Amino acid sequence: MLGSSLFQGKDLTCIRGGRTVFLGLNFNLAKGQALVLEGPNGSGKSSLIRMLSGLVRPRFGKLVWQEQDATKDPEIFQKHIHYIGHRNAIKPVLTVLENLAYWSGKTKDDPGLEDALDHFRMLPLKHTPANLLSSGQSRRLTLSRLLASERSVWLLDEPSVGLDVASVSLLEEVIKTHRLKGGSVIFATHSPIQVENPDRLNLQDYSPLYNKELLEIENDEESWI
Repeated sequence: MLGSSLFQGKDLTCIRGGRTVFLGLNFNLAKGQALVLEGPNGSGKSSLIRMLSGLVRPRFGKLVWQEQDATKDPEIFQKHIHYIGHRNAIKPVLTVLENLAYWSGKTKDDPGLEDALDHFRMLPLKHTPANLLSSGQSRRLTLSRLLASERSVWLLDEPSVGLDVASVSLLEEVIKTHRLKGGSVIFATHSPIQVENPDRLNLQDYSPLYNKELLEIENDEESWI
């Protein structure tokens, strides 16, 4: 069962390089909810996730965290959020365990770190330098951050990239458990991730560029020949 409203976006507009990526975008994320971002490449999925993480500020509109306007002060919600980008932010000179300790702000002897690594089948590699990891192992290390420290909202950009089927199942499991505890998740992915009763937000609906292109195609008589 979904809880009360946690995170909201009201009339959000994102402009990059003079181009309007999306405008007038609204969402309402409740406790326990999963929100899947949809749309073709370039429709703004990654831009929205970065905005919700506080890395990019909206040109117009508001971000509201638990009924508090946090648009100009993203620190209000950043401490409650895990952001996993489509690239792995790994320090190659550190070991697997050292990387996770660095990300979580915990000491290497904290048992929670090994528990997180164990869930993603990375514990046997805890002393391995990160520069020796495969792409799949690097992704599993990155995802271990979700379990190393508790945050109520997970923002995941292509979280399953580089994962095999078994590892995707591990990811699905942690998302399910997170939601059962009242946590929420927003993610964008080109690979299917099975979650129960997700809500969906298609960014193409808020993209003036895509809407304009579609309208031009539909009005072009030659395109129908």
